[in-house]
Amino acid sequence: MRKSEILANESVACLNQALFQLRDIWEEIGIPEDQRLQRTEVVKQHVKGLLGMMIAEEENLKERLLKSISTCRKELATLCRELQLVPFEEDEGATILQLEKDLRTRVEVMLKQKREREQELKALQEREQEMCDLLCITPCCVNSEAVPSLAELDHFRRHLAGLVAEKERRQREFLDTKRQIVLCMEDLEHIPDTSFERDVVCEDEDAFCLSKENIDALKDLLQQLEGRRTQKEALCEELRSRILVLWERLQVPAEEREAFAPYMEGSRAKTMNALQLEVDRLEELKVQNLRSVVEAIRAEMADYWDKCFYGTEQRHSFCPYYEDNYTEELLQQHDEEVARIKHYYERHQELFEAIHKWENNWHLFQELERKATDPSRFTNRGGNLLKEEKLRAKLQKTLPKLEEELKGRVELWEEEQAQAFLVNGQRFLAYVAEQWQLHHLEKEKERQERQLKKSRQIEEEMMYGSTPRTPNKRQGLGLTTPAKVRKLNTTAATLNSTIRSAFVGSAFHSPVSHLPLSGAKGSRSTVAKSPNQQCLRSPLPLQPVRTPSQTVSKPSRPGPLERNKENVPQLNRAALSARTFKGFQI
Repeated sequence: MRKSEILANESVACLNQALFQLRDIWEEIGIPEDQRLQRTEVVKQHVKGLLGMMIAEEENLKERLLKSISTCRKELATLCRELQLVPFEEDEGATILQLEKDLRTRVEVMLKQKREREQELKALQEREQEMCDLLCITPCCVNSEAVPSLAELDHFRRHLAGLVAEKERRQREFLDTKRQIVLCMEDLEHIPDTSFERDVVCEDEDAFCLSKENIDALKDLLQQLEGRRTQKEALCEELRSRILVLWERLQVPAEEREAFAPYMEGSRAKTMNALQLEVDRLEELKVQNLRSVVEAIRAEMADYWDKCFYGTEQRHSFCPYYEDNYTEELLQQHDEEVARIKHYYERHQELFEAIHKWENNWHLFQELERKATDPSRFTNRGGNLLKEEKLRAKLQKTLPKLEEELKGRVELWEEEQAQAFLVNGQRFLAYVAEQWQLHHLEKEKERQERQLKKSRQIEEEMMYGSTPRTPNKRQGLGLTTPAKVRKLNTTAATLNSTIRSAFVGSAFHSPVSHLPLSGAKGSRSTVAKSPNQQCLRSPLPLQPVRTPSQTVSKPSRPGPLERNKENVPQLNRAALSARTFKGFQI
């Protein structure tokens, strides 16, 4: 049960209780029945009137609410149409009071939106008018009476942001162009002579109209001034280049060059006049010194030939280079040829520099390859050996990549020029292949020389016996621990027994007598210098050779280290004999 029903029941109960109390009072008083009826009727009429008044007031409230709802609905429809919003959807289950409140609240919100949009539109239009006045353009046509939609306001804001950005861009462009125009006029020593030029240079920057026509006129003016300045600079640079060439060819002293140095920069009228006078003076000197000038040109030409990898045939194709009759015509021919080859080199400079880079890497790679076969490099203590090995490994990977890249660039060059690209008279790929082939042949030659040297050494050791090698540093006898001596003796004895068992019954013996440690040095020098043993280097079949034994005094008590050193040379000779005699029949 709802609370309103409970309250209604309580109201009825109160009314009944009041009537019961009135009846009790009337009984106590003794009021007759007819008066009781009258009094009860009065009570009824009073209650009825009071309730009627209350009902009338509530009915009046209901009518006002319904009227407000109707008014709000009309206003909402109008506002939704003006603000271009979707119609307001009412809650079907809402009461009259709740519906009136919702509609009234919505109307207030939409009225606020309407005022805000109108105020924003007004502010945007004022800002737009300001930008249009600066840019000299027509404002955007907008209906001020209609309420703008959100999309229209957003579009207007973006339009205004574009105008602001355009104004800032034109302002920056104007300032930058004006600065360049002022610099160009200063370089050209030009004074503004038109009204537009005076407006640009002399008037206030904020007073200049940033219209598109004015910006285009600024660009045209700057382009004209830059064109004139570029022509003057090119002419001055050409004069300077000519002066430098003539200075070198005529061997002009350094004092004269330093005196003229202030005119080697800039392009003012005074500078250009001085350059022209210097060129005229040097041209006269050139005519007076034809031989030295031609020889200087030939030196320059030879340098460009080297840079362009010209071969002998290409160099001999320019016959005037080898003439001895120095005339102005010969000088002119040399000038034209130098200009041609210089232009050719500058046009393909990247390709020539890449080939020079390959050549430098190639020479460095060959140098590292030669160092890799030098035994003395192992005595290095500065870490250069590791650096060289890393660099050599890097070059081994870099050279093929560089060659592949050059191959593509050379093929592209040959397609464009419709001729073969020559390096020292050869096609580039043939030149590279030849360099690699020569490198491999050199490596093969070195390998064969090492094998031949090794074969001769094995033959000498087989004929005369291996020469014991004395270590660089010897340990004192007192520094060897007994444990190490016992271990070395045991190992040597085991290996000696194994090798002796392998060669039991062989007709060949070690050609050198096994000497004790005290006589090893003397025996080596004797064997190496004996003339009789040189006769044993014969292609005849090998025969057992016996070297006369030499009597050498032995120490009475050899130490453990001496006994071990005696076994080591024997072990080396036995192992060498085993490797050498594999190819012979016993």
